[in-house]
Amino acid sequence: MSREHTPRDLAEVARRQIEAVNRRDIDTLMRFAAPDAVYDTSPSGLGVYEGREVAAAFMQEYWSMFEELRFELEELHDLGHGVVFSVQRQVGRPVGSDATVQAREAHVVEWVAGKVQRVTVYIDIEAGRAAAERLAASKDSRE
Repeated sequence: MSREHTPRDLAEVARRQIEAVNRRDIDTLMRFAAPDAVYDTSPSGLGVYEGREVAAAFMQEYWSMFEELRFELEELHDLGHGVVFSVQRQVGRPVGSDATVQAREAHVVEWVAGKVQRVTVYIDIEAGRAAAERLAASKDSRE
């Protein structure tokens, strides 16, 4: 069950997703998402966005706060059972500012039937890693 629910080359998919984010290409990014996908940023304090259109609107609003914004993939791990853990670094310049800001965050991604069903974003990298490992283990025990 684990491999048929995720694309074969996760590194390539992650690279394409980050390229789409860096181009602010929401249409390409949303092609990976299930219609009822959930974008959960509650661990980082920004809320839960249910549905592809709602998640896309949140992302576009977030991106609009930056004149320059890029994401860099630092880690990527396929934990099996449709669970992917990644660490990304954001580097941006907010609108109207000369300052550059940086942040690291973990993404726990659940793939179902070849689409992203849920993304949970963690500022605490190790909390995200632990959550991803628990999720993969729980899916393993259900199979």
